[in-house]
Amino acid sequence: MKSDIRVCGAWRDHHDRPVYTLSSTCPECGAETKNSAPAPFNPEDPYGDYRRARKRRVE
Repeated sequence: MKSDIRVCGAWRDHHDRPVYTLSSTCPECGAETKNSAPAPFNPEDPYGDYRRARKRRVE
């Protein structure tokens, strides 16, 4: 799922805090923005079996 919310790609250099927008450019500094969504699920997760087994034991 792709998020419409984007964050300034240069916020660490130009801003005190992350600048979120729906535009492809930052409204404050004009830098390119990037997708703010977390990385997608990786089906080849090398630790997935261990994580799921631990979750089953805890529940």
